[in-house]
Amino acid sequence: MSSSTLVVWDQAFTAYNFGPQHPMAPLRCDLTMRLANDLGVLSHAGVTVSSAPAADDDLLTLVHTPEYVAAVRRVGAGDTGMDLSHGLGTDDNPSFLGMHDASAAVVGGTVAAARAVWSGEHEHAVNIAGGLHHAMPNAASGFCVYNDIGVAIADLLRSGVQRVAYVDVDVHHGDGVERMFWDDPRVLTISLHESGRALFPGTGWATDTGGPGAEGAAVNVPLPPGTGDQGWLRAFHSVVPQLLEEFKPEVLVTQQGADAHFLDPLAHLTLSLDGQRMAYQALHSFAHRYAGGRWVAVGGGGYEIVDVVPRAWTHLLAEASGYALDPLTPVPEGWREHVLEMLGRVAPKRMTDGRNPTVRDWSSGYDPADWVDKAILATRNAVFPAHGLDPMMDL
Repeated sequence: MSSSTLVVWDQAFTAYNFGPQHPMAPLRCDLTMRLANDLGVLSHAGVTVSSAPAADDDLLTLVHTPEYVAAVRRVGAGDTGMDLSHGLGTDDNPSFLGMHDASAAVVGGTVAAARAVWSGEHEHAVNIAGGLHHAMPNAASGFCVYNDIGVAIADLLRSGVQRVAYVDVDVHHGDGVERMFWDDPRVLTISLHESGRALFPGTGWATDTGGPGAEGAAVNVPLPPGTGDQGWLRAFHSVVPQLLEEFKPEVLVTQQGADAHFLDPLAHLTLSLDGQRMAYQALHSFAHRYAGGRWVAVGGGGYEIVDVVPRAWTHLLAEASGYALDPLTPVPEGWREHVLEMLGRVAPKRMTDGRNPTVRDWSSGYDPADWVDKAILATRNAVFPAHGLDPMMDL
């Protein structure tokens, strides 16, 4: 489906590094790009790999306060080890030298991706190092210093885009992006995540639907722990396409955190790589169906850095390029040897977990005894009427 895809990448992105004991290891991005390159994903016709300039203060302060940007710069310069009033120096967000520069580089990558898509230079654009969706206007949160997604969306709005849809499939609620556009009806934020009763950040309820004048612009689907491919895909297809069809976005921005996988050490959903790949396929098709093909995709969470993240995001890159990988594709031996030599781990042999999920959408009927169905109906009841949609339609 794709005619031109930009992959924004710079080895400088790996400088976004909270230290060797932190779960958000920059190695996951390096391994992804190595795997994608070894599989030929980055060599297809129409695929361009390019770096991008770091975001300057004019961009960062579209969504962050000047005081916060100054605090990140100060802490990252080594003047002080923490600034707890801005969430810097905590266990989740340890300070590190060069923190401002590394974080601004990631933001610059996502902004470049969004600008390339909106200008028509490329149809799709991907920044796997992006997806830092928890960062707040005045504070770091959840491993996220600057909110690259929020900055990129704000820049699109400043450039004249009237409607941006943001779909977040990370296992954690996309709270920072939601907060930044809570009162803006031009931005539809949709987050499918594990319930805040069980997982950070403890937000994202079905009844959280946007501020005054933007009712229904925030959409949350909190799913019970243990939800796997079938339930997750049912929730996704029972909420996302209906709202995108009604909203008619000019640009689709998506966050593909890989931490909903059953091997992720920090969460409790049980998706397989195959279910995640199906979500990427659907988002790609939605970009063409509802947004004129304009798709900006970023990475996000994901803390199983060998078995999950590199394969998941390589599938994402392949899907965005228009040359989706067969799930049975062997993982290149050279990449597996690199992982063994570097980490002493035996990497997977194929680009699949061996699952074959099917999609059972809302038209199959509502089961009041099913906790996933209860979550879906709660979301539909909360937001569908604001969009002129019947919560019970398709039954």
